[in-house]
Amino acid sequence: MKTVSIPYPEGLPQSLKLSDSEFAGEIRFLAAGKLYELGKISSGKAAKMALMDRVSFLEKLGRYKMPAINIQAEETDKEIEALQSLK
Repeated sequence: MKTVSIPYPEGLPQSLKLSDSEFAGEIRFLAAGKLYELGKISSGKAAKMALMDRVSFLEKLGRYKMPAINIQAEETDKEIEALQSLK
């Protein structure tokens, strides 16, 4: 796996009451979560990026008020049409 380096101010993790490693984990999760939320990557790839298993990743999304189910508008429209045709 490749890595990316993100500069941040000295003492930022501590001001958030996190260790350096906890802060790094939060950054990884938040970046992966946002990419997933935007529909750029799958939940499986996002979980790998966050160094988590998929179920744990999806559960943690909820704690951050991020949608665990990522359905695009076109897919929603198709689902509604399909349900209406059942009537």
